Amino acid sequence: MRSLFKAIITILLGVTVGFAKPTIYILATGGTIAGSGSGELDTAYTSGTVTVDKLIAAVPEINKIATIKGEQISNIGSQEMNNEVWLKLAKRVNELLAKDADGVVITHGTDTMEETAYFLNLTVKSDKPIVMVGAMRNSSSLSADGPLNLFNAVNVAIDKQSKGKGVVVVMNDEIHAAREVTKTHTSGVDTFKSPNSGKIGTVFYGKVKYYMTPTRKHTKTSDFNIANIKELPKVDIIYNHSNDNPIFVNAAVKDGTKGIINAGMGNGNPYPSVLEALGDAVKGGVVVVRDSRVGSGETTMDGEVDDKKYGFLTSDNLNVQKARVLLMVALATTDDKEKIQEYFLTH
Repeated sequence: MRSLFKAIITILLGVTVGFAKPTIYILATGGTIAGSGSGELDTAYTSGTVTVDKLIAAVPEINKIATIKGEQISNIGSQEMNNEVWLKLAKRVNELLAKDADGVVITHGTDTMEETAYFLNLTVKSDKPIVMVGAMRNSSSLSADGPLNLFNAVNVAIDKQSKGKGVVVVMNDEIHAAREVTKTHTSGVDTFKSPNSGKIGTVFYGKVKYYMTPTRKHTKTSDFNIANIKELPKVDIIYNHSNDNPIFVNAAVKDGTKGIINAGMGNGNPYPSVLEALGDAVKGGVVVVRDSRVGSGETTMDGEVDDKKYGFLTSDNLNVQKARVLLMVALATTDDKEKIQEYFLTH
């Protein structure tokens, strides 16, 4: 009789555990999703005015599917995003995922969301879901997209398929890999695209479907670890154009830059005087990575530019803002240029 009673209790406990809601932390950083304006049709608004508790309260449905806990990491427009917030955010995500969190959703402005997503993708050591989400219309706007985006993001975070996918961006019913996604339109709600690979999944009113899996190293398989990074070195982006001149390269070097991402024309081609200035920068100890201003496609090694002669590295198919993130993390880890080039080919 006693053994039968114990068996019944075990079964009941198993059922209870089986229906326990996952714990999801929502970490708020600000942005349009936390912005407000003076009216439904007023395009002027202020980012980062709505706190995390109000964001959660605006979407009560998420409490039915998960145990929601909120934290305010910062409350800024993402054009104000900086290294200090990145380091704080990455370390907090690491801490939470190592403890009771089953997943983390990060609300963020769209201007630099792709950079934050890729930084976390490189530095956080967990295979639990990490979901970035934002909005293109502020909370007081007509047809604000933030609430549904947040609902979808939480559903992605609790979905078992999201494990091991690395950091993803959820916007406008689509799921994008952190490495691939970029903002492509100034105001459209369908602004986030992955030009080189396409989206990896969809989420329609909480229904999650994946079609692809990121193959580059990320999160748990990444060669980087936020626990080992105390600060990020200065890396600058130099944008190239016809009839260019080396003034910005020289200024960056004079200002103490440790690395330059050169957004060259076409397949990463600099103007002749800029090419020579970049070569001089390498001789002075600056790590120069050739990239393209085009926005998609691979910047190939040793095309029109003799990379070995000048000592340049190439970015593979990362856009310039993502290449800057990787170079900062790489330089915080090593000064071995061959190793850094390897990072660009594997992460």
